[in-house]
Amino acid sequence: MSSAIALPKFDLPSFGSPWWLLALGLVPLAIFGYLAFQQRRRGAALRFSSLATLASVAPPSPGWRRHVPPALLLLALLVLAVALARPEATFSVPRERASIMLVTDTSGSMAARDVDPDRISAAREAASQFLDAVPAKIRVGLVAFSSTASVLQTPTIDRVAVRDGLDTIQAGGGTATGDGIDAGLRALGQQNQGLSEAERIPGAIVLLSDGKASSGSDPAAVAEQAAQSGVPIFTVALGTQDGTIVTPDGQEIRVPPDLDALRQIAEISGGRFFDAPSADALESAYSDLGSRLGTEDEQREITSIFAGAGLLFLLAGAGLGLAWFGRLP
Repeated sequence: MSSAIALPKFDLPSFGSPWWLLALGLVPLAIFGYLAFQQRRRGAALRFSSLATLASVAPPSPGWRRHVPPALLLLALLVLAVALARPEATFSVPRERASIMLVTDTSGSMAARDVDPDRISAAREAASQFLDAVPAKIRVGLVAFSSTASVLQTPTIDRVAVRDGLDTIQAGGGTATGDGIDAGLRALGQQNQGLSEAERIPGAIVLLSDGKASSGSDPAAVAEQAAQSGVPIFTVALGTQDGTIVTPDGQEIRVPPDLDALRQIAEISGGRFFDAPSADALESAYSDLGSRLGTEDEQREITSIFAGAGLLFLLAGAGLGLAWFGRLP
């Protein structure tokens, strides 16, 4: 199920006021000044006292402890300088609205058993798990295509309706991949009729196929239309190169997935290609797609985190200086 927790992504950092990062140049200057001060203090002590006298009257040296408070103050300076630059992080947050069309191949090659228990059953199960992975507010529709394409369910938040459509798909017929994409693209376009640009519902297509297009529209040309409409197509190639089916007259024929064509569709439209030679790989691909399409990247300022950390380092340095030496560092 989807989560409402925003998770940070580990991208390159960005800053709202990057010029404040120039203040980081004060850090090496502060280090140099501290080291110079320590050197002068040792020199002054040795200049006015003999070593024997100094050793007999001087209190025990605090050793490493004397460097801890200044180090904490230096760290506070560094973190506060970053805070002033207003750092930003990219978070993955649940989408408030979007529509996804599952465009599923139901051609005769989907009866192949190289994917356990067979390709059509594995596709049905993976699609059902995909419905569990995307947030409840995301609309999902369903298109089935073989020799022709049919919209079994327009985009809806009713998961039961989509599952009912999945239960009806059966393997048989040719492979009109372009028509399947076109049907999904039209279904996404209909929901935006009459809406302004700001009101438009973003959409995406998840295309599952296991064979080469044998009829209908050119898939690459329809992918170009999807790209122009801002609808990425995420393609999933189901099956192995050794997959076979038996024709009604008893002839066994190979039905390998067309990896190159599906990869091209994804690249043209701005989506991504997945290879799923097994049921486990298919479920993994659909799980990844559910997370990917169910969230969006959002820039958020995290200045308060750095400001809080800098304040803690500042208080810790001052507190230890007073506790250990009775003075501020």
